[in-house]
Amino acid sequence: MFKRDLDLERSWQALLNHIEESLGKRPKDLNGVLFLIGVQELGQGHRYFSKEEKQDLLHIAICKLLSLADYYQLDGLDQDGWPHWRLIKKLPHFDLLEQEKLLKIHALEYFEAEYNWNLRPQSPESI
Repeated sequence: MFKRDLDLERSWQALLNHIEESLGKRPKDLNGVLFLIGVQELGQGHRYFSKEEKQDLLHIAICKLLSLADYYQLDGLDQDGWPHWRLIKKLPHFDLLEQEKLLKIHALEYFEAEYNWNLRPQSPESI
């Protein structure tokens, strides 16, 4: 395993720990984190979501995260307050593992920026 992969995994576990401390429940996987981001970005609070709405929340989260790398841009909100995104730069062709890494990296960025959480592993000399 490469050092950057190990660092990503450590940061990811730190994120899951922070979420568990904040919400009292640990997301099982990337989709759980994406769901939380989608709910946050929708801004309508905790409520029941249909299966279709849950899929839409995942889409909102993915677009939000990929907007951090200038792939998507917020186009606006519809009449129900749901955000809509526009692809502004062609996405590179990634396999599933690379896609997951990209989303995890940007999820870490999202929580660091939105909540000021320090999720990066500390170097041995700073301990």
